[in-house]
Amino acid sequence: MENIYAALLLHKSGKEVNEENVKKVVVATGTEVDESKIKSLVASLKGVDIDKELENASLAAAAPAQSGSAAPAEEKKEEAPKEEKKEAAAEGLSALFG
Repeated sequence: MENIYAALLLHKSGKEVNEENVKKVVVATGTEVDESKIKSLVASLKGVDIDKELENASLAAAAPAQSGSAAPAEEKKEEAPKEEKKEAAAEGLSALFG
């Protein structure tokens, strides 16, 4: 998990998310470095738009709860694919950082 936080911190600060930088951040925290996990994380993030993935994950987490009012069945059918896309985006992000 510390590797993920290190990658997010580097990204937020505008630094390149590479093996060397992630390792430096993890070492600075006093946490044990696992080189293989860092390599795997950096390889998984190649070509990924982190900002877009974070936005998708935020949307899934911030989805409003359904109120007690009943909505027509047609509206519920239209909302289902949107929820599935948000959930899929969140799953994809967790796979990258898991």
